[in-house]
Amino acid sequence: MRRLATLLILAFACACAVGPNYRKPAVNVPPSYRGITPEEAAKGEARSLADEKWWEVFPDEQLRELVKTALQQNYDVRIAAARILEAHAQLGITRADQFPTIAGNAGATNQRNPRSKFLPAFETSTDQVGGSFAWELDFWGKYRRATEAARAELMATEWARREVISALIADVASAYFQLRALDLQLEISQRTLTSRRDSLRLTSLLAQGGSTSMLDVRQAEQLVFTAASEVPSLEQQIEQEENFISTLLGNNPAPVPRGRKLTEQEHPPTVPAGIPSSLLERRPDIRQAEEQLISANAQIGIARAAYFPQVSLTATAGYQSSALTGLFSGPAGLWNFGGTLIQPIFTAGKLRSNVRLTQAQQQEFLLRYQQTIQGAFHEVSDALVAYRRTQEFRQQQELLVASAQDATRLSHMRYSGGVASYLEVLTNDTNYFSAELGLVQAQLNELLALVELYKALGGGWEQ
Repeated sequence: MRRLATLLILAFACACAVGPNYRKPAVNVPPSYRGITPEEAAKGEARSLADEKWWEVFPDEQLRELVKTALQQNYDVRIAAARILEAHAQLGITRADQFPTIAGNAGATNQRNPRSKFLPAFETSTDQVGGSFAWELDFWGKYRRATEAARAELMATEWARREVISALIADVASAYFQLRALDLQLEISQRTLTSRRDSLRLTSLLAQGGSTSMLDVRQAEQLVFTAASEVPSLEQQIEQEENFISTLLGNNPAPVPRGRKLTEQEHPPTVPAGIPSSLLERRPDIRQAEEQLISANAQIGIARAAYFPQVSLTATAGYQSSALTGLFSGPAGLWNFGGTLIQPIFTAGKLRSNVRLTQAQQQEFLLRYQQTIQGAFHEVSDALVAYRRTQEFRQQQELLVASAQDATRLSHMRYSGGVASYLEVLTNDTNYFSAELGLVQAQLNELLALVELYKALGGGWEQ
């Protein structure tokens, strides 16, 4: 009979959990991303660039090694992993409240009382061994809701770690492409400087022979000084970019090994964006926001459970004797069992305010969840537009460089033939130098747009 009563208590304790059960909120998902072409929208391709692993998107072998090192040593990633361990331990602490606690105890006491007016001095000795049992029955699901909230926080922490990984891969790739762009700009500047020094040397010889004026010499010097001024500036930026990459890798500032040149970096002309609804399952920040919403929803149940009685069971049992040899004999046994019920009667509105607080917090996290989704679609659309437009800009910049290069060649021919002044050479050479540097920036912007699109679509965290 006693065993049956215990089973009934356990069944009733697990029967209900007050508070709302979580339901995935409805969100406004667009039928297609803004920024894709009508042809791409008509295809409705389910495959996304984010489905590809990061080492497939970035084929540069040296870049892959840098990313691998960063994933192992970067402090943000390691801190995020430590936070997961913290959340996992917190879940264990919270979940333990659902179960009874059992403790054992043992003690020995020897006491001597001094002689008094009516009693002689005497000594007492007590030995005790026993155990205790305590359990607050979870009738209303307070502890189960708390466990639900803690489990959701653990998942939110895991998704936060994946968001850190995704951002780190994008940061390393962007910084590496920036470094290779600076390398290329330095190469162009040094090559241009060498060419202009040769031109200055020739112009100086012509001026000494009376074939040209000192004005042409001064103009040729301007070209040399302009190119020369770019070299130390670019070298400074290169070292600073290497320092930044070293920090991402978790290293002290040091040189960074190079792989492919900027112009050799492979990237597709068009990239699939996938179905917008799949973004909700792939973006780590969206999944994190939803888990935080689940946790906030469970907190409402915890607050509502405070309205109802708290039922606790306690029991102790053991042996107590003045003689250690008779400690475990029959007469030395002792036990007690009891239960308590606590019902809040007057709290001056504290419980009601606490429920309202958790409801307001749940609404806040719901709005954050919806805001995160809206921001994700915004980022994807911006990245799609940027990738397509930077490609178009780079193509036009290539035409500009070809035209400026030919103009420079023709102006040198006209100057050598005495048809044009050196001012024409100066103008066209400056335009050509600027166009070359502009093309490098255009090529960099295209690669950076690809990195941003990959990150916006939720790629990079899958290992």
